[in-house]
Amino acid sequence: MLKTILVAIDGSDFSEQVIETIRELQLQPATKIILSHVIPPRSADLEMLAADKPHPPEEIVYRQIEKQLNSYRANLPCPSELEIVSGDPAEEILRLANIHRADLIVIGNRGLTGMKRILSGSVSSQVVADAICSVLVVKPR
Repeated sequence: MLKTILVAIDGSDFSEQVIETIRELQLQPATKIILSHVIPPRSADLEMLAADKPHPPEEIVYRQIEKQLNSYRANLPCPSELEIVSGDPAEEILRLANIHRADLIVIGNRGLTGMKRILSGSVSSQVVADAICSVLVVKPR
C-alpha cells in the first residue's frame, strides 16, 4: 500500500495533467499526498524573466503558488499537505521525498529535447536516477 505520495508540481499548464493522473489512481483513504512546488533560484529564472518589466516580490509568488496548490488539494481523494520550498528542483524533490518517507514520487516530464534538455537538464530524469522510492513520470498526452 502507498502510504505517502510526493507530487511535484511546477506551475506549468502540464501540472493539471499530473493532478489528473493522481485522481485516476485508486488510492486508499489512508494515503497521504504531499503537493510540492520548488521555486528555483533566481539565476535559473533569469532567461524566462523580461528585463523591461517589474518582477513580483517573492511573497506574491509564494502566495500564487500556495493558491494554485490549494485548488488542486481541494479535489484530491486523500488527506494532503503542501510543501513550497526554494532551491534546485531535483535536489529539493528528493529531499522532500526523504523527509516525508515517500513511497512514490509523481512528477511531470515536459518532453524537453535537444539543446533545451542539454542546457537545462531534466528534473524528472535526475529524480528517477537518484530517488530511493518508485517514481511515476507523467508524460504529456
